[in-house]
Amino acid sequence: METVNSGTGPRSTPVPTKTSALAGAPSSDAALLTGSRTPPAQTTVVADIRKSRRRIVWTAISAFLITNFLMFLRFFFPRTLLEPSTKFRIGYPSDFGPGVDERFKQSHRVWVVRRPDRLFVIYGKCTHLGCTPNWIESENKFKCPCHGSGYDMEGRNFEGPAPRPMDRAFVELDAEGQIVVDTSRLSTCPPGGECQFETNPNSYLIVS
Repeated sequence: METVNSGTGPRSTPVPTKTSALAGAPSSDAALLTGSRTPPAQTTVVADIRKSRRRIVWTAISAFLITNFLMFLRFFFPRTLLEPSTKFRIGYPSDFGPGVDERFKQSHRVWVVRRPDRLFVIYGKCTHLGCTPNWIESENKFKCPCHGSGYDMEGRNFEGPAPRPMDRAFVELDAEGQIVVDTSRLSTCPPGGECQFETNPNSYLIVS
């Protein structure tokens, strides 16, 4: 500290110097005055955080763009349902015994019925609302689980709301003697109309 004499007497007023001002300042203020710097380790952490954020943002943007591109391509490949062929072979007449055979119910929605003199194929669709009936062996009838329609072994309705018998599929023998069934060609028996079960020769096969 310097002493300044005003020249009027022995009193003197202390004047703080620049060095003494720095010496008496708090440590934080001193750091600001001396131009403190961020430690290198802290700078590295901040840079890594920024890189991670940028990586997340670009990943989200890329995923969004890829998803939209795949959705765009989807329009060029329409969805198709793999349905069983409506025309198929089921074997030889000798492969079927008397009664109702359910082997093709799950795969083609048909029952093969063999009577003493003929064989025919019933298409398993209730004529009420289109449900698939069940064959009940103990009651010797088809029973619709939806609304209770009942059909006899030949598919003729006798109870419930079904308005007419179930349809029969086209049947014929191929060159090898196997039975060919075509469910795209059905013989019907409309209520009050002519029943095709007897008039259409392809609604059944004569067997012995």
